[in-house]
Amino acid sequence: MRTAVACLSLALVVPQAPAQILPELGDTSGALLSPSLERKIGEQAMQEIRREPSYLDDPELTEYVNEVGRRVVAATSDAQQDFEFFLVRDNTINAFAMPGGFVGVHTGLLLAAQTESEFASVLAHETAHVTQHHLARLLGKQDQMSIPTLAAIVLGLLAARSRPDVTQAVIAGASAANIQSQLNYTRDFEREADRIGFQYLEQSGFDVSAMGTFFERMQKATRLYENNAPAYLKTHPLTSERIADMQNRAQNVVYKQSPDSVEFYLSRAKLVAAQGTPREAVAHFREAVRDHRYADEAGARYGLSSALARARDFPRAASEAEAVQKLVGPHPMVELLMARIRVGQGDAAGARDLIRSSLSRTPNYRPLHYAYVDVLQGMGQHQAALAWLGDLVKVYPRAARLYSLQAKSYAASGKRLLHHQALAETYVLQGTLPAAIEQLQLAQKSGDGDFYQLSTVEARLRNLRALQADERRNR
Repeated sequence: MRTAVACLSLALVVPQAPAQILPELGDTSGALLSPSLERKIGEQAMQEIRREPSYLDDPELTEYVNEVGRRVVAATSDAQQDFEFFLVRDNTINAFAMPGGFVGVHTGLLLAAQTESEFASVLAHETAHVTQHHLARLLGKQDQMSIPTLAAIVLGLLAARSRPDVTQAVIAGASAANIQSQLNYTRDFEREADRIGFQYLEQSGFDVSAMGTFFERMQKATRLYENNAPAYLKTHPLTSERIADMQNRAQNVVYKQSPDSVEFYLSRAKLVAAQGTPREAVAHFREAVRDHRYADEAGARYGLSSALARARDFPRAASEAEAVQKLVGPHPMVELLMARIRVGQGDAAGARDLIRSSLSRTPNYRPLHYAYVDVLQGMGQHQAALAWLGDLVKVYPRAARLYSLQAKSYAASGKRLLHHQALAETYVLQGTLPAAIEQLQLAQKSGDGDFYQLSTVEARLRNLRALQADERRNR
């Protein structure tokens, strides 16, 4: 299964099935998997993906991708369904969807999109695959398979589509050799994702012409570089008919201007600044700023500041960050960069105060909270960090990172029971129940818990064991 996830340069792959057994398109009642089962399959697959080095766990970039995703999802009839958009560190132009609302985005896709609407158009297409339950409707044909096996099939199909040479091993490993011949995407599902995705794009206020424009540009790249076609076209086969359909639909919609957000340019710049060596990144942005070769000056200068910080040239990094702030005004991404620069300069207290000030303006921007706790922990102020985290976990009870931060401060404070208890909750949210149970058992043996704390651990342990038993029954 590790082989499967290592090959995540792909998009959602739907096994080809006989036409007579497919539910009528548009009728999602044909899905044979319940929403809760779809979610469990997706969560199981995500356990593997999160373990991969290619999984990009960057709070600011993840927040941006999810912000665009939330805007698209708000336009759907499934707006109450949980969606999670995440980034995969891969320069190929691609994205993929999985059951349960999980949508993966390659960093190469964000960099290739020339406008935010182009980026959103792909998220809308992938969102449509989820809301129409395309993969789930075909996974449901695999009778009497457990959740782990179905999740393995999902990952196997994704990997096999990208790497035919590993198809045999992955499919065999997923106990699904009978579906090797079903790896082709159905054209009908692609057309439906275009049509429904176009509606989401329009209703969420993006420029609808971007969908046809982006896909047409990729198709032209295929003709120019026949052996190096964008991965998205290999996993989402395009036809001239589909592109024409998107363009015709756009002509029948009243044009609405959709300016790119500041976050679009800052996020792209942050990605580029992290590539190559620090010297190369600095040279790239320095030339872009000097020659005015940029779509957005603030983005270019933000990239230069980020690259200079990587190169540990903190004075110049601070100067460029101040220039960005003059262009865009107070902005949490810029202020987080300035805080990182201050930490690099040895001014942790200044970074703490800057983040606290930024939080007063944007209290719901979660990356600021993470950075604030990081700075407090770096200063050895673990009690202050724990007090801050205590309030945060009430607001974001499903944020695994918060429990992990709690565990770190509890460990530094010598609170063994609470350390293991927080780690257990981290593992629960990451979907690894055995590890969570082990941590609670260690908490019981820690020797520093009071009666109330031990009772809480015992109750949670019973709950997790019951969940584990239930999972085993369903395998």
